[in-house]
Amino acid sequence: MRGKKYLWTLAAVYMAYLTHGIQAIIISQNLDQFVVQWGTDAAGVYKIIAYTGLAKFVSVWICGELSDKIGRKLMIAIGAVMYIGFFAGLLTTTSFAVAGVCAFMAGLATSFFDGACYPAAQESWNKAPSSAVILIKGVISVSGLVYPLLLVSLKAAGNWQVGIIIPIVMSVLIFALAILAPYSYDKELKEKRAKTKELKAAGKTADKLTKEEKLDADAQRAAARFVKKPPLGVTIGCALYGFIAMATMYSAQQLLKRYGLTVIGMDELTAASLTSLYTFGSIAAVLTWAFMMAKLRWRTLKVLLIDLAGSILAYILVCTVKSAVVVQIASAAIGFFAAGGALQCGVSLIQEFHPGNKGRNLGIYYTFMGLASYAMPQIQSWFTADVGEGQAIVNSMLLNLGLAVVGACFMVYLALNYKKWFGVSVFSKKGEDE
Repeated sequence: MRGKKYLWTLAAVYMAYLTHGIQAIIISQNLDQFVVQWGTDAAGVYKIIAYTGLAKFVSVWICGELSDKIGRKLMIAIGAVMYIGFFAGLLTTTSFAVAGVCAFMAGLATSFFDGACYPAAQESWNKAPSSAVILIKGVISVSGLVYPLLLVSLKAAGNWQVGIIIPIVMSVLIFALAILAPYSYDKELKEKRAKTKELKAAGKTADKLTKEEKLDADAQRAAARFVKKPPLGVTIGCALYGFIAMATMYSAQQLLKRYGLTVIGMDELTAASLTSLYTFGSIAAVLTWAFMMAKLRWRTLKVLLIDLAGSILAYILVCTVKSAVVVQIASAAIGFFAAGGALQCGVSLIQEFHPGNKGRNLGIYYTFMGLASYAMPQIQSWFTADVGEGQAIVNSMLLNLGLAVVGACFMVYLALNYKKWFGVSVFSKKGEDE
């Protein structure tokens, strides 16, 4: 790590995603209350959730670019303010239209976080940037593990609104941490601007800088690893994987509780435990993969091959064996393989195959993620209106299975060609080519 002073930076990042873990499920976990509060039905609530994804889709690329231009601090602070507005809106509004605006605001806020927090984590923990990124999933998972069970207790006590007040307080804390914490990139950006002024004074403009000079040190090291540069289609595929990773993770996160209630016939607490089992699996995966990548030097692609194979098996179980015990096991397995850092590993993958501006790469990747987080709830809403909620959820799980198969085929292609591009096997330890 670049010094203890960046511990506060990591604290701001991880607090942001601890709160994001609640934001991602807060509407679906309170679905019955919001049906009444907004005067709609289940399909209508899924449409509100889709607005979050729509906002991410249209904004995250811009936020990635913006993060590289203005730095990380301001981006995180703006995201925190938007989260405060989102949670406060959920707590108070009775309007379906206003609820949609609040959901859109949440998507924008998440884009501001994504554009700044992922690069900030990598820059603050530069000795193990992949582990820093995958631990983001860990803190998201903590929220997903605790919040559904906490909400059941709050509902039983007649205080479900407290479940929305808590993330408001957390968002205020994020804002304070964002303002107080230092950011290495912001410091380097300031120095780079000063250097640019010196170059201009010396008659050397930015247009005359070499390609190597335009890349930062991390990107230069990454580009130097290529034996043969991968084709453009690989970069496009890595970006498209963002859609697959988000779709197979996000829709399961939203739907497992409802699956237990409507398909299996579980009671409220047992159905809520499916989301917690899913989250427990994701936490176990984060710890496992962080160890494998940091200590045993496993490559990101190796982890993704295992994740997608496991996701396929887990979704086959959910779609074919509709029993309480099997669904509980499969929920934990989906959490481990589909939500245990696969999304975050995709960020590292696109950085590996396409070195360059971290914010820009992140923006491209997260644009496809945003598309998935809009498309999957929208598809769920269509399914629900057409065949009813129970069958609609089963259909969504089948769609996830198909997407996981497509993702696995792409990762196999990358693995087969990895040695041609990098000169080493994907199963070799990191560091042998660096």
